[in-house]
Amino acid sequence: MSSTPLSYKDAGVDIVAGDALVELIKPLAKKTMREGVLAGIGGFGALFEVPKRYKEPVLVSGTDGVGTKLKLAFEWDMHTTVGIDLVAMSVNDVLVQGAEPLFFLDYFACGKLDVDTAAAVIGGIANGCEMSGCALIGGETAEMPGMYPAGEYDLAGFAVGAVEKSKILSGKDVKPGDVVLGLGSHGVHSNGFSLVRKCIERAAHELPATLDGMPFKEAVMAPTRLYVKPVLQALAIHPIKALAHITGGGLLENIPRVLPEGMAAHLEKGSWPQSELFAWLQKTAHIDDIEMNRTFNNGIGMVVVIDQAHAQACAQTLSQSGEKVYQIGVIAEQSNGQQVVVR
Repeated sequence: MSSTPLSYKDAGVDIVAGDALVELIKPLAKKTMREGVLAGIGGFGALFEVPKRYKEPVLVSGTDGVGTKLKLAFEWDMHTTVGIDLVAMSVNDVLVQGAEPLFFLDYFACGKLDVDTAAAVIGGIANGCEMSGCALIGGETAEMPGMYPAGEYDLAGFAVGAVEKSKILSGKDVKPGDVVLGLGSHGVHSNGFSLVRKCIERAAHELPATLDGMPFKEAVMAPTRLYVKPVLQALAIHPIKALAHITGGGLLENIPRVLPEGMAAHLEKGSWPQSELFAWLQKTAHIDDIEMNRTFNNGIGMVVVIDQAHAQACAQTLSQSGEKVYQIGVIAEQSNGQQVVVR
């Protein structure tokens, strides 16, 4: 056995690259700072004080990843938007409880650190935090030789938000006659990419050049829409009863999560447009409308349930904030065991 001392270099860990990345992250994180941050990037733990404007704050947390969308990021060398996806998946989930996202932490793991790739990913995370008013106050960059193939990495993150105890959205007041509004998505977002990749394999060399006015790859990789600021604005003005973030399971499985027992959402087919991207996926995968609404968001990334008397005003507020808003259905009493019916 050799008696030669081993070092980090022998393990394949690049300390210099890690230090360089930290210096790149600091100014990005600084742009996301907000009230409540006491200590952020650089310490062993980040400190955050719940803003004093909350009288009875309840903390709401959410965690997620980006899923197999990362496989396309590796293959196509497109890393600038997956960080936005990471933030959006958690902050949109926190939002549906009526909570304001306060801070975010990320975990980036790779076999060998590529500073440019990591900077692109974390730059996207910082961008997503800034767009949602959420402070990036910490995270972990783990270089683990032998764990990941060259050029690949994994991402995870979590957000913490706060909501007044009296304003938590539970959906308990949803009743027949309430209106279901749908907010348009940016595309596939971050769910259903195992099927997306199968469609790309099936189409092989016959992929469309463009979809929805964008180059094909950009349309597929469009980041998850951040609904935080427009929806928080609407919540402050209108008596919204429930929100649903349309992720894995699509409209059919996510809307029931915010409905009380005995209630169902009756959605009107054709009340929102199907994009060229989703039309191409449906045609290529040879799946029916039911499966489209179960596998993908199919054009609706967030659902808002509100009393009919306030629906139009709420839709107008959201539209003025830049959202594409569609009245996609109504709430009715449940029958035949179905909580979502698309007619």
